[in-house]
Amino acid sequence: MLSPKLGARLERMKRRSNSGKFHHRWKRKFFALLLIAICLATFLLMESEYSRIKMPPLISPPLQKPKIAFLFIARNRIPLDIVWDAFFQADTENKFSIYVHSRPGFLLNSATTRSIFFLNRQVNDSVQVDWGAASMIQAERILLRSALMDPFNERFIFLSDSCIPLYNFSYTYDYLVSTPNSFVDSFADKKESRYNPKMYPMISVDDWRKGSQWVVLTRNHATVIVEDKTVFSMFQLQCKKKPPEFWRDHPIPAGTSAEHDCIPDEHYVQTLLTLKGLEGEITRRSLTHSSWDLTSSRDPHRKGWHPVTYKLADATSRLVQSIKAIDNIYFETEYRREWCTSKGKPSPCFLFARKFTRPTALRLLNMSAFGFIKEATT
Repeated sequence: MLSPKLGARLERMKRRSNSGKFHHRWKRKFFALLLIAICLATFLLMESEYSRIKMPPLISPPLQKPKIAFLFIARNRIPLDIVWDAFFQADTENKFSIYVHSRPGFLLNSATTRSIFFLNRQVNDSVQVDWGAASMIQAERILLRSALMDPFNERFIFLSDSCIPLYNFSYTYDYLVSTPNSFVDSFADKKESRYNPKMYPMISVDDWRKGSQWVVLTRNHATVIVEDKTVFSMFQLQCKKKPPEFWRDHPIPAGTSAEHDCIPDEHYVQTLLTLKGLEGEITRRSLTHSSWDLTSSRDPHRKGWHPVTYKLADATSRLVQSIKAIDNIYFETEYRREWCTSKGKPSPCFLFARKFTRPTALRLLNMSAFGFIKEATT
């Protein structure tokens, strides 16, 4: 049995041992917490410096506005690229994109265009296009497919290589994006012999439509066209033009009079949108002016299946103003007159016009006959 003195001494030693262990554990916890705090502070400091370098505080990136896709169908180069260059210069907010369908293998480079806006803007999967053949609507679908890859493209305009803009970029942009509709020249076509009964029952004569190929499409309608397989295939098989044009001035060869003279690009978009029940979502007129008044022309080369080509002698401010002044369109087959409006108010019918030769367009450009010259150079 331990003596009282020895027991007290052992008790004091035990308390000192426990006290030392407590202080040792406290020191380890303190240093661990201090290390964690230092690491956390270092991480927050580094994150703060990275954020400051990456993006100035309180500044968010600007929102991308809807874009207009300009879809050019060309033989090779864009002969009126300088006119379009002046037009596109007015945009400073990246509100447009350009796509060009030329013959396979053709490149838009510094040797083939004088406008930076057209450099390398050709689509790489182009096809050889023949007038009046299904290859024309195939080219349209290729352009739409390429343009739909940009999620900011909201309007899609088909333009020819002989087409000019009539107004400045801002007016054109507002005109197009202010309406939810597509602009598609579309009317019933029961009086002509273009409908092929072999298209039935996929396409009935009641759904058969005709119009200009120079349409403006919303993104939804552009997607419908690209995703179509059945109607396009039917057009490839059953919508074909008659033999060459010169036969119209000579006796028609035996066996050809019964053929249906079908021009695919004048029917495909119009008929497809009708079949899809989308006619209520289109404004049934084109925004591109073409002159079909060939009766007064003394030039035999101007008479035919194509609209008037404006030549150098036609290049006057009066010509441009006369096109801008058109405010209504009459559709003979439907006995319908379309009064043109924009934002609910009367407006010019056309934003673009064709067909212009390069010398004609350049003379008009030098005369400042277009409405965008002053804006583009100031």
